[in-house]
Amino acid sequence: MERIFTLSDKKKGDTKPNEHERYYLVREDILPEALLKTVQAKELLARGKVRTIHEAVEQVELSRSAFYKYKDGIFPLSKLDRERIVTISMDLEHRSGILSKVLAMIAGLEGNVLTIHQTIPLQGIANVVISVETSLMEENVAFVLEMLRAQEGVSRAALVGQG
Repeated sequence: MERIFTLSDKKKGDTKPNEHERYYLVREDILPEALLKTVQAKELLARGKVRTIHEAVEQVELSRSAFYKYKDGIFPLSKLDRERIVTISMDLEHRSGILSKVLAMIAGLEGNVLTIHQTIPLQGIANVVISVETSLMEENVAFVLEMLRAQEGVSRAALVGQG
């Protein structure tokens, strides 16, 4: 499974969130090596596998300067999806009960559906965009997307926003 990360365009040394801050969803396979190693070093520190930043960067073969440059700007998506609202776009087959099953699956995962927008079906497919509060969900957004894609009648499911 591909991992997805978010990158912030925050200026170096700026730790306060602001209204002009932008985030990008980026697949792991296109990230530069220094960013991936920064995430690996942060995970080693968070899990207690190493005690110092020096040990972490040495283990992943990353310079300390690169670690400090990127550490506050990259996070695995699963770290950001707690207590958030995500927006998911799906293409659903135009058959009775498909949307109901999708909503029941999300509710079963403790997701709270806040909004639903459904287009008129064209050529047997309707686009549905839902906003879901994820703060009570045990599973991360990537898992929810995989479950949606596996659901009968769902031909596409993609994360289009989170906040």
